[in-house]
Amino acid sequence: MSNATASVEGLTDARQFVTIRIGGQLFGVPISSVNEVFVPDCITPVPLAPREIDGVLNLRGRIVTMIDMRRLLGLSDSSVARMAVGIERTGEAFALLIDGVGDVLLLDDSTHESNPPNLEEDWIQFSEGVHRLEGELLVLLDVERVLATVGSSARVAA
Repeated sequence: MSNATASVEGLTDARQFVTIRIGGQLFGVPISSVNEVFVPDCITPVPLAPREIDGVLNLRGRIVTMIDMRRLLGLSDSSVARMAVGIERTGEAFALLIDGVGDVLLLDDSTHESNPPNLEEDWIQFSEGVHRLEGELLVLLDVERVLATVGSSARVAA
């Protein structure tokens, strides 16, 4: 167990994150932001949508905007089977297309660090910092900034 992982007794300054993989990098999404995790099926392309919008999906009668995180972060497309993390904001449903989902980690706020200077420039705007885990860096994804960026791109394209 990492020194960044909080003990069960000391929960006062800790937050839970769902770990996800995008292009081999480990990211953390606040568990409070995640509605569900699913494997997307039948994504319908949207003409003239921003590059980051992969399309829309009908998920149990609800239209979900699919955001391709690889494209948003400036990574190459992958043939890896994709998964999605479902998020709801202001009554609208979104899903972040990712490469895979990992564990839920309880991380102590005292081990939270600012973005390192060598973090990819495209990633800095979507990161709210990092946690150093054993042998790996966990980049904390700022879901609000992701949705705000995609939302403003969609308005410009309309």
